[in-house]
Amino acid sequence: MTAFTPANQLTLLRMLLIPAFVILVLYGQLGWALIVFATAGLTDGLDGLLARWSGQHTSLGAWLDPMADKLLLVTTFIILTLPGLGLANRLPIWLTVCIISRDVAIVLTVAIVNLAIGPRTFRPSIFGKIATATYILTAVAAMLFNYLRYRSIIVDAFVYASLAITLISSLHYIWHAARIIDEPAPVRE
Repeated sequence: MTAFTPANQLTLLRMLLIPAFVILVLYGQLGWALIVFATAGLTDGLDGLLARWSGQHTSLGAWLDPMADKLLLVTTFIILTLPGLGLANRLPIWLTVCIISRDVAIVLTVAIVNLAIGPRTFRPSIFGKIATATYILTAVAAMLFNYLRYRSIIVDAFVYASLAITLISSLHYIWHAARIIDEPAPVRE
């Protein structure tokens, strides 16, 4: 089976849409930026459905999909945090720092555990999935109200929801990592 399945191609498209999104926001084309972000979000849902429907799960897809999600969301939060863009609903820097710190801590934990005590499987948790969905909704709300040039408390509510789920998912991940570390190493045959 080829690694470049239709699902993986959609994931790659999501990654290619990131620079377009950044350029559109930087040049004040917020309506087009919202459309590009929504398209990228749509590819996120479609690639998973397509992989399940066709039975074409690949190792490449298992790595690419979460990487594409992280790149899209981190880039979006950084861009929506930047000063000087005239955004009515700029995301607070503390939120962007918390989200990026959480993601860096997760990646480092997985790397350190796998290098120090051997291969372990870290499956996505429900809290991680809720966090991703909350971040997407936060970004969409911010971009929509930025496009409308209207300061909205809806964006503020999503900002605090993002903070809450970041903290909850981080604590859950720490608990989960501690359990994985205490498990015996898998036996190799």
